[in-house]
Amino acid sequence: MTSDEDDEFWGCVRDTEGLFHPQEDGLRQVELLACSPQGKFLTSLDHLGSRRATAGGAHLSFLDAEGIEMGSYFVSGLTATAARPSMHGDGLFDIEVRLWCDELLPGSAEVWDLLRTGTLNRKGMWGGLDAGGRKAWLSVALWSREYQRRGQPEDAPPGQVFPLDGRRAVDINGFYCALGEAINGPGGYFGWNLAAVDDCLRGGFGAKPPFTLEWLHSNTVSSGLISAPAAGSDSAADLQILLEIFADHDVNVLMR
Repeated sequence: MTSDEDDEFWGCVRDTEGLFHPQEDGLRQVELLACSPQGKFLTSLDHLGSRRATAGGAHLSFLDAEGIEMGSYFVSGLTATAARPSMHGDGLFDIEVRLWCDELLPGSAEVWDLLRTGTLNRKGMWGGLDAGGRKAWLSVALWSREYQRRGQPEDAPPGQVFPLDGRRAVDINGFYCALGEAINGPGGYFGWNLAAVDDCLRGGFGAKPPFTLEWLHSNTVSSGLISAPAAGSDSAADLQILLEIFADHDVNVLMR
């Protein structure tokens, strides 16, 4: 955990409770377990119950088993509300905090655990998730994309053929899950809405046109994928718009 103002290190946390359970407007009450507070965050513990207990904005980084950062979220208004010595070790504390973040989606913790333990290792693992679970899967794919592609070239050579397994792409989020792993392997990211796909097709996300997308089992496309846009949301999209985006970027889509 680091400050968003000056990158001051604020400490490590072994585990959390409540981090992926928002209340309203992104507000959540979180318990930081086995925390080693430092810097301004440590100072805030001396002022519980006052305005000075607010440390401010921070970046929460998720680490793998080797301590490598997998991805991070920005949280605002990080405020300590209670603290007690932790039973997990000397000098550690269990700290209750209040914070705001819109991006920590319910269901994401399980996906981060798969990534951390190296068990996100085959395609289609999102297939049994409900609509909210698929959205959470996509959010982790987005925030972990640099970690997952570390050591690889920015984009595959042009002219590649990427098979997309459409058997589970029965709604728009399922399509984005299948598209991401077609381009970048299990848990891969290649957009999670129309604008994001358009952005990815400009390069730097694993593949740059021209290339071919071989859409296998495309007959599973249902009304969930070809649906009227919901008010205020771009998550429901007409298949024709997706195909037009691909065509505009010189992507050949083969429907199998």
